[in-house]
Amino acid sequence: MGTVIDSHFLALTAIVTVGYQLLFFVITALFKFDKVTDFAGSTNFIIIALLTLILKGSWHFRQVVLTFLAVVWGLRLALFLLMRILNWGEDRRFDEMRSNLGKLAIFWIFQAVWVWTVSLPVTVVNASDRDPSVQAVDVIGWIMWSVGVSIEAIADQQKLSFKNSPENRGKWCNVGLWKYSRHPNYFGEIFLWWGIFVASTPVLDGAEWLVILGPIFLTLLLLFISGIPLLEESADKKFGNMPAYRLYKKTTSPLIPLPPVVYGNLPWWLKTILFELPLYSRNFPQEGPNWCRTNHRESSDELKVG
Repeated sequence: MGTVIDSHFLALTAIVTVGYQLLFFVITALFKFDKVTDFAGSTNFIIIALLTLILKGSWHFRQVVLTFLAVVWGLRLALFLLMRILNWGEDRRFDEMRSNLGKLAIFWIFQAVWVWTVSLPVTVVNASDRDPSVQAVDVIGWIMWSVGVSIEAIADQQKLSFKNSPENRGKWCNVGLWKYSRHPNYFGEIFLWWGIFVASTPVLDGAEWLVILGPIFLTLLLLFISGIPLLEESADKKFGNMPAYRLYKKTTSPLIPLPPVVYGNLPWWLKTILFELPLYSRNFPQEGPNWCRTNHRESSDELKVG
């Protein structure tokens, strides 16, 4: 029962993922209904994790734990995103896609690739016959997941509460974890999936180590494509001419949570290492992409005064 289509369930999970995403793509395209988009992505992780665990039927402790971690993350995210979009209304990401079937199809194909690739560590662990005893690296991975999912969940709730408050209308979120990172939810998501990979390593052998492509893909996706760049561009257009926002951006880490007084006084080259990429300032008004270097002294003086 453990060998279905292929020994590592790679083809099976690909077929299931494509079929599941295709179903929701058809619903979205026919009814112009995009409220289920994020729900479809998050629940797909749950399906892959449970399906591979049950089909293999080994029920090794490590398999059960990693499946549980993937299901908990997927369920929390799916419910949160579904409730958020039902509360807010239409998803503005699809404003240009609803009438363009090609663009919509590309989005759904990309979502299928995202689900299948990021799920690789769980998929391969659940397909494995190896069952070494629990090691320190397992515990480290579980701790990383716990920290990551906590940060993501707290950040999501803080931003939702901030945006739902009428007095914050037209403002950017800079409360709670958002004081220390411009995108703490993305940091949490990246960190938890690296934790799942770390916890999968005791059973990996040979080419199975390629499952590291899962967290690498997620990291690159959020850093360079659909995550931080899009949100930075949107925020810069809305708030870029406000002095308070400019100071916030100069003194707040884009990803890794750090105290503003620390991050604001870092040299530009160290900020670059900490993912303050020129890509994130393409629409920052009146300043070029290298504002980290040119305005470091200005932000340091502002911090000292404050």
